[in-house]
Amino acid sequence: QVQLVESGGGLVQAGGSLRLSCEASRRIFTNGVMGWYRQTPGKQRELVASITSRGTTSYADSMKGRFTISADNAGTTVYLRMNNLKPEDTGVYYCNVRTFSLEVYWGQGTQVTVSS
Repeated sequence: QVQLVESGGGLVQAGGSLRLSCEASRRIFTNGVMGWYRQTPGKQRELVASITSRGTTSYADSMKGRFTISADNAGTTVYLRMNNLKPEDTGVYYCNVRTFSLEVYWGQGTQVTVSS
């Protein structure tokens, strides 16, 4: 079993920046795909960004150029740097890991609120 703990959320004005962190209880970000998802009231959870254990990244169209996903070399922490935040970026951000051995883990989420 793996626990994922997100941090770094908060209240920020439009145009501001935040960096989210997702720390795993053990080395796991070395054999699969790690992602950040966002959920807003009334909407399905959507993929914001992902990174493979080989370092290949992918972003939702509305986040391209503003968000950057990265992982540390220890394989325990994934980051999401969010710049030029917009009110529509408000939501609960969840960290997710899917390993190649078909394990799936979610964090508890961290709230991001962007005021206009």
